[in-house]
Amino acid sequence: MDIVIQSLIFLATFLLMEGVAWFSHKYVMHGFLWSLHKDHHRKDHDSHFERNDAFFLIYAAISAGFVILWGEFGFWPGLAIALGIFAYGLTYFLVHDIFIHQRIKWFRNANTTYARAIRRAHKIHHKSLGKKDGECFGMLWVPMKYFKK
Repeated sequence: MDIVIQSLIFLATFLLMEGVAWFSHKYVMHGFLWSLHKDHHRKDHDSHFERNDAFFLIYAAISAGFVILWGEFGFWPGLAIALGIFAYGLTYFLVHDIFIHQRIKWFRNANTTYARAIRRAHKIHHKSLGKKDGECFGMLWVPMKYFKK
């Protein structure tokens, strides 16, 4: 298939994943799978890993499924979709786990307007320790109010 079309599918998938992440965070993680996500809001565990990390495996399996659809069944957009999901997952890991939560001590000195806004929005999200009353469920798109000082 044409590289331009594949690139557009990749980009569209990457951008759509922000909506998928918002929806799954608000209605799945803070909904019926709260039992997996709640340890992320409560730091009363000893491990470097959290039950919340299981969500990575879910998205990885979906991405792998699109590779299988592409390779085994000739679903031509499958690889571009899989790579878009993977790229969003990698970006999510870099922004959420490394930049915001400092699970690995990188990007500590990032202090751009966007970096400060994303930290503020995530801090507001974590003010709620429970399943209800949260806000800022997305990751890369930050509401304008968090850009203000």
